[in-house]
Amino acid sequence: MNKTEELLSRLRALGLSAATAESCTGGNIAHRLTLVPGASESFFGSIVSYTNQVKTSLLGVSTDTLRLYGAVSQPTVVQMARGVCNAVSADCAMATSGIAGPGGGTPRKPVGTVWIAARTPWRETSRLYNFSGSREDIIAQATEAAINLLLEILPL
Repeated sequence: MNKTEELLSRLRALGLSAATAESCTGGNIAHRLTLVPGASESFFGSIVSYTNQVKTSLLGVSTDTLRLYGAVSQPTVVQMARGVCNAVSADCAMATSGIAGPGGGTPRKPVGTVWIAARTPWRETSRLYNFSGSREDIIAQATEAAINLLLEILPL
């Protein structure tokens, strides 16, 4: 069983649902989840929030958070995860925001910088990652990391 199947199986066993709020991964986490037959039992949906306007209007990310910390930040992904749970009535969430490249990086936030948040009804966490490789590599690594992060905080 791969990690995506393991995540959906664990959610089903716990009677929980999940959603994704994706920026730099562009819906790739949702895509990975929906490749698994029966995913709809636990996966409720996704919001691809590629712009700040979508982050604020659909996910409830504060404009102050975006102004003070930027889209690629811990406060932003935490608010994205909370927002998607509210938007689709899900119990759990994964959220990503980062710089997949090849452009867009800065000295403080180079290409490959990705913040990921995961939340359950009992716990939430966020983590900063620094991935490398092509745009596709960074998206794939961020997708895998998000799935692993939610698995990590779900009860066994």
